[in-house]
Amino acid sequence: MTQPLPFVKGHGTENDFVLLPDPAGRLTLAAAQVAAICDRRAGIGGDGILRVVRADADPVAADQAGQAQWFMDYRNSDGSIAEMCGNGLRVFARFLVDEGLAKPGEFVVATRGGPRTVRCPESGPVTVDMGEATFPEVGEVRVTVGQRSWPATAVLMPNPHAVSFIEDLGQAGDLLHAPLVDPPGAFPDGVNVEFVVDAGPGHLALRVHERGSGETRSCGTGVCAVVAAAMRAGRVPPGRCTVDVRGGRLEIETSGYDRVLMTGPAVLVARGQWLGGNDWESGRSAWDAAMEISGLGIGSV
Repeated sequence: MTQPLPFVKGHGTENDFVLLPDPAGRLTLAAAQVAAICDRRAGIGGDGILRVVRADADPVAADQAGQAQWFMDYRNSDGSIAEMCGNGLRVFARFLVDEGLAKPGEFVVATRGGPRTVRCPESGPVTVDMGEATFPEVGEVRVTVGQRSWPATAVLMPNPHAVSFIEDLGQAGDLLHAPLVDPPGAFPDGVNVEFVVDAGPGHLALRVHERGSGETRSCGTGVCAVVAAAMRAGRVPPGRCTVDVRGGRLEIETSGYDRVLMTGPAVLVARGQWLGGNDWESGRSAWDAAMEISGLGIGSV
């Protein structure tokens, strides 16, 4: 019999996620299960899943347990795994604080991209230290949509990004399919593609196609990569930069490429139980583990 699985739904600038509490690390997620949950017609719907697990309970994050109590296990909506998710990290931090699993203020979260410091007050925007932006040597990169082609800057944040500056965001097309990126071997693990326009002094606007999710309303690592690429091209100076995405606005602060701070909203909108038609063999144990944490209360609808 399928066991109900507790969840919370949240978003950061309309980049939306399903959070699954699994503090003891007992829940195994197959790619097909992730895709079923994220399906917007037959599932809960989301750009990805955030599994909430103690860092010392997951082998992937065990080496970060000395710095972080919690590990954000992020999956794209197609079930593939990404190194990091900036908007997801803000939502993850908001969940921890709202559920009493972390005190308001500054704390560290473990991710596949390494430990990340967040500053999450009792309410309001959340700030994330996104770490360092680097520029891999992958040759001359070009991005193509239809008959149009633009040069692109390769940026690791640590997710791979190809950033193209264009004249009008409509030139990116409908982004139902991934843009063509050359050379073919530049990004062996796939790449997020950002199309960017200048929106004024210290102000950019973008659209993004995320690997594993398609066009999303926002991409936190993408926004940071865009600001880094814009600084490198002399389009914006170090300091504060405002970036508009389809789902809202993010504020980026940097003194260079080694430390990029991102601030933006993080909103929890719903909670409930996933009953979907998969055999969740570990669903009950994940539920029990969640209930063991005082004040989690995730089972209520």
